[in-house]
Amino acid sequence: MTDDQVIDMLEDTFLDATRCQLETLSTILERNGGVSYLQPYLRGYSAPLDAATFRSVVPLSCYDDYANHISKLADGVLEDDHGQPRLSVDPLLCFFYSSGTSSMKPKLIPCFDSKPGRAVSSLAHQGSAAILKRSFPPRSSANKVLGFLYAGNVTHTKGGFMAMAATAFPLYSNNPNASRFLSGYVSPKEVFLGTDVKQQMYCHLLCGLRHFDLIDGIRAPYAAGLIKAFVLLETHWKKLSEDLENGLPSSEVSDPAMRQSVIEILGGPRPDLSERVRLICEETSWGGILGKLWPNARYVKSVTSGSMVQYYPKLKHYAGKISILGSDYFASECCVAINLDIVQPPERTSYVILPTAAYFEFLPYDVERSCVKDEQTVELSGLEVGKLYELVVTTFRGLYRLRLGDIVKVVGFHHTSPQIEFVMRAPKNSAEIITEKDLLSSMGSFQLLLRDELAAEVLEFSSFMDLESEQKKLKIFIEVKDESTLLQNDKFTKSIDALRKCCSVLEDGLGVIYQVMKARGEVGPLSVSIVKPGTFDGLLDEAIKNGAPASQYKPPKIVRNCKLVDYLESSAVLSL
Repeated sequence: MTDDQVIDMLEDTFLDATRCQLETLSTILERNGGVSYLQPYLRGYSAPLDAATFRSVVPLSCYDDYANHISKLADGVLEDDHGQPRLSVDPLLCFFYSSGTSSMKPKLIPCFDSKPGRAVSSLAHQGSAAILKRSFPPRSSANKVLGFLYAGNVTHTKGGFMAMAATAFPLYSNNPNASRFLSGYVSPKEVFLGTDVKQQMYCHLLCGLRHFDLIDGIRAPYAAGLIKAFVLLETHWKKLSEDLENGLPSSEVSDPAMRQSVIEILGGPRPDLSERVRLICEETSWGGILGKLWPNARYVKSVTSGSMVQYYPKLKHYAGKISILGSDYFASECCVAINLDIVQPPERTSYVILPTAAYFEFLPYDVERSCVKDEQTVELSGLEVGKLYELVVTTFRGLYRLRLGDIVKVVGFHHTSPQIEFVMRAPKNSAEIITEKDLLSSMGSFQLLLRDELAAEVLEFSSFMDLESEQKKLKIFIEVKDESTLLQNDKFTKSIDALRKCCSVLEDGLGVIYQVMKARGEVGPLSVSIVKPGTFDGLLDEAIKNGAPASQYKPPKIVRNCKLVDYLESSAVLSL
C-alpha cells in the first residue's frame, strides 16, 4: 500500500470505532474463547458472546493473574493438563519485556503469531511511518537515522523461546523487512546487537559523527535515552574526535564484532571530521548543538509525554531549531493509540485510540482519591471528554481485561474514536499518597528555583514512601549536575539555606492528598537527599543486569523495591 492508502485505511477505522471494537472483541473470542485462562469464566456460555456478557463474567485482571500461565509457556508447556492452549490458540513466537520499572525484574509479555493481530500491528506501524513521511518527505541525500536502540539482554527461556524488548524484535525476526529496517540507520547491525549499553551508545554517536551529512533524524524510544546519549556526547566529544582522527574506535569499545563493524564504517582516519567536531563542541554553549553537528537533521523523535516530560526542556535546548516529534502510544501488550499530530509539544500531545488493535475498556478514575471509582468499566462509546480513566485491554496476545495501569484523559474525538492524553501511571495501592504527576509538577517548580538560587541543574530524581517509620514519610532522591559545587566549604551554609527554601516549594506542590495527610499529622516531614554523581546510572545498570531492556528503560519516579531504596540511601551525600 502507498502511504496515502495506509492513512486512509486508518481513518476508516476511526469513522465507526464502536463497530470496529465489537468486531475486534468478536474476533479475539472466536479464536481464543476456549483457552485455559478463559474457560472457568466462559464455560456454559454459547458463542458468539456479546460484549456485555464478556464484561460481566470475565473479571478484570492484572499481570499476576497470568504469571503461572506465562511461567509454564516460558518452560515450553503450551497446554494445560486438559490439552487446552493456555492463553492463545496461535503459535507462541517469543516474549517481550515490559517497559515498566517498578520491579527489579521485567515482566514477560507473550507474543503469539496471530494473523489478525499481526495485521493490525502492521497497520499501526505503517501508519506511524506514513504520518512521519507526510510531515518530512524522504530525501535521496540525507536519508539515515541516528537511532539509540539497544537489542541486548536477549535471553532464551527454559522452553527455548527468545525474550527481548519489543523494539528489538525486527532485528531478530526472520521477517524480510529486518534488513530494510536496519538500512535506514547509520549504525551497523553489530552496534544494535551489542551487550554493553555505554559502548553501544558511544558507537552510535561515532557512526553518526562520521556520516553527519546523511543524518535526517535522531530517534530513541524514550526521551530519557536521548538525554543520556547527549550527556555522553557532552562528556566524551574529545575522545570521539580522536577516534575520527585515528579511524579507530576508543579502546574502551571492547566488543570485537561491534568494534570491527565500526572500523569499517569509519573507513580510515578522517582528520577533517575530527577538526569539525572539535570546533563545534569547543563552543561555550551547547544550545542547538544537534543542528550544528548534524545540519541536515530535520527532527528528533521519542516519547516526551508522561514521566518523560521532565526531559523535554533539556532536549529542546540540545535540539535548538530542529523539530522535536512525539511518538505513538504503543505498549508491549498491544498498540494502544496513534499520534496523528507528531509536531505538538508534550503538553499538547494526544493520541487517537486504534479501535482494531484491541478491545478497550475504561475505568473511571477519581482524581481526589487517586484511585478508580469502582470496577465498572465504560466502553469506548461511553467516554466523556475531560474525564480521567484507567485503560483496560483485551488483546490478540492472550491478555483478557488486563488493567494496564495507565491513566489517560479524554480530550476529544477524532471522528468517533477517542483522543486521549497520557496522564500518569496509576498508584499501586492506597499507601501511595502522591502520583507521578504530582511529583513531576512539584519537581518542575523545584528545578526552576534551584537554578535561580544556586545555578544548579537537576539530572534525575525519584521518590519512595517510607511506611516503616513512626509516621509515613516521603523520601525524594535527587542527582544534581556538579553537586560538589553545592558542598564547597565557602558556599556550604548558603547552599543549605537555598536548598531548604527549594525543598519547601517542592513539598508545597505535592498534591492534595499529601497536603491533607500532612495537616492531619499522618505524614512526617519531607526528606530530600542529594545523591552522588552516577547514582541513577547505577539504577539503569542494575535494571539491565536483571533483564530490563535498555531501549525501553524508564527511570522510576516512584520506587517500590527496597533494594533500590537502600542503594539510593547509600548514595546520599547530603540529606535534609
